[in-house]
Amino acid sequence: MQDATLWSWMALLLLGVFHGINPGMGWLFAVALGLQEQSRAAVWRAMLPLAAGHGLAIGAAILIVMLAGVVASTNLVAMPVGLMLVAMGVFRLLRCRHPRWASMRVGMKGLTVWSFLMASAHGAGLMVLPVFLGMTVHAEDASCHASGTITSDGLAALLATLVHSGGYLLTTALAAWLVYEKLGLRLLRTGWINLDLIWAAALIVTGVVTLWR
Repeated sequence: MQDATLWSWMALLLLGVFHGINPGMGWLFAVALGLQEQSRAAVWRAMLPLAAGHGLAIGAAILIVMLAGVVASTNLVAMPVGLMLVAMGVFRLLRCRHPRWASMRVGMKGLTVWSFLMASAHGAGLMVLPVFLGMTVHAEDASCHASGTITSDGLAALLATLVHSGGYLLTTALAAWLVYEKLGLRLLRTGWINLDLIWAAALIVTGVVTLWR
């Protein structure tokens, strides 16, 4: 059971890495701000609000599923989560749009809100929920008072959000640094990295696994 829990934490971290790789989830915006202001500091200033907004989106999704779990079993909650993941993946396959970042100038508060909205719109919070639901099942199995409902351990929810957001922040910062310092504007003009197809497929696969587990 400890091994299963460890893998769940690793999965949360790796999902954060995966989310951080997606240019539409933050690092491209940070690079754009740096290029607009001709300042390396602008790139690094963007990291905290980007991570905060992303973390808020993940935390909000976890909070919603925890509230639903007060009156429903883990399996019952997992069903609509899986369906929403599949629906989100299909939607993104049919309607893929590149983020419009080039003319955007926002403050740190606005960037936090933008990051929250992008993470929510991309289904990042939904993608984390199957892992969190799996962690609650492990916790229930280890408890002699298991009732089949989602754990209300706020600390576990907070740690899950922080672990995931940490993976996102590290990856976003690394990607922004590589593009801004090493690859430069040429990549943004001629080498757009489009992960929409992979992202949509990941949403669908995660949803199907959630429904069939």
